[in-house]
Amino acid sequence: MTEPRTTPLAPMPDDWRRALAVVAHPDDLEYGCSAAIAAWTDAGREVAYVLATRGEAGIDTLAPDKCGPLREREQRASAAVVGVSAVEFLDHRDGVIEYGTALRRDIAAAIRRHRPELVITLNHRDTWGGVAWNTPDHVAVGRATLDAAGDAGNRWIFPELVEQGLDPWDGVRWVAVAGSSTPTHAVDATPGLERAVRSLLEHRTYIEALTDEDPETYARGFLTSTTTATGERFGGTPAVAFELFAR
Repeated sequence: MTEPRTTPLAPMPDDWRRALAVVAHPDDLEYGCSAAIAAWTDAGREVAYVLATRGEAGIDTLAPDKCGPLREREQRASAAVVGVSAVEFLDHRDGVIEYGTALRRDIAAAIRRHRPELVITLNHRDTWGGVAWNTPDHVAVGRATLDAAGDAGNRWIFPELVEQGLDPWDGVRWVAVAGSSTPTHAVDATPGLERAVRSLLEHRTYIEALTDEDPETYARGFLTSTTTATGERFGGTPAVAFELFAR
């Protein structure tokens, strides 16, 4: 019986200058994107982060009023490791983000502020590869980001944004979805992998609540295994995978 052939992943486009990453929680980007982001900032590209929540419901042993500020600090420190200084929080409630026009408007406003050519988000589908159920927050933010990329360019959708000084931006050329079970493109993770590990380690409080494993062993093991697995479809080079939607 013939083994099924695996389609190689194409290199991500590199003819762009600005990217905006939009996710639900602190640590979402560090669990898969940060090695690519480190490589991009090294090349002189601008990357900004927008998070829908402050992750305040993410640690069972910490009340939200204590957890939110702590996770915000960890996220800012984590972003700095990979060369990102612009980190914004939309203050939707962690765990109960609702997909709808309010979320689309907030993300469209962020896209108009930052004017990216590339928008990055996280898996918006119901499952992680049909194996594990995804969270409602990831689904809502991922789907709203894909929609908001179009909303940002239409002056008649959310006209109040124009009144706030946010003119339409129709310059988004791609939306890249990390964590997809059907990736199409990849970025070499090798130059940014060590910083990706350090970036994930900045979420130490969250990691220590998540696992009894040594945090560095955990972070390095997770990122090494995922980038190595992706590399099997990228010429054997450890890589970060994305499902790329052109606009």
